[in-house]
Amino acid sequence: MLPDFEFSYDLFKKYGLELTSEVYNKLDIYAEFLVAYNENVNLTAITDGKEILIKHFLDSILICKYCDIKNESTIIDVGTGAGFPSVPLKIYRPDLKITLLDSLNKRIIFLEELCEKLSIDAEFFHSRAEECGKNCDLREQFDIATARAVANLGLLSEYCMPFVKVDGKFISMKGPNEDIKLGENAVKTLGGRICEDITYALEGDKRRIVVVEKISQTPTKYPRNSAQIKKKSL
Repeated sequence: MLPDFEFSYDLFKKYGLELTSEVYNKLDIYAEFLVAYNENVNLTAITDGKEILIKHFLDSILICKYCDIKNESTIIDVGTGAGFPSVPLKIYRPDLKITLLDSLNKRIIFLEELCEKLSIDAEFFHSRAEECGKNCDLREQFDIATARAVANLGLLSEYCMPFVKVDGKFISMKGPNEDIKLGENAVKTLGGRICEDITYALEGDKRRIVVVEKISQTPTKYPRNSAQIKKKSL
């Protein structure tokens, strides 16, 4: 399914990453299962092996290069979809402890089957982020929250920041053109500060990672319900 190991190895090396045969084999299984499952459940518009390698797998794993992710960090992937970025990260960094959160049960079922195929330990939650964010078993329990979504930083922060421990991080994979300053008030209100705004190119396409550091607890009234969040950003 994926391009051969030599091509994939050279591609990862180009970006300063090492690709082992074990990681490659798991990513290949992932790609094959994703494309097969996608015939019945809409998970991704990208079904070409090379494109999956670059736009899903490498893009997810590059977080390891650009962000300081400590050994055995706990990560919650909010609105994980088909498992990006957390499952490729877990394949590349087995020490990480991942929790997969999505509002669609069909995606959670896919992820449970995928992780079983890959012999990956993970926790799964079928829930909306704004509901799960008030769950005392999950609230402020994670070193890192991630999101790979088109929503603006202010909105994403309200969904994700309640999960992050004080001194933890919210890592947001963003489009290159968003005015991040528009999200600063929301980030501050939720107990964070923007500490890094990283831009890079992935095979000619612009990419961006915004890192928010959690410096104080999120006020208990957040997250608001979905209608309130969408009606008025913080």
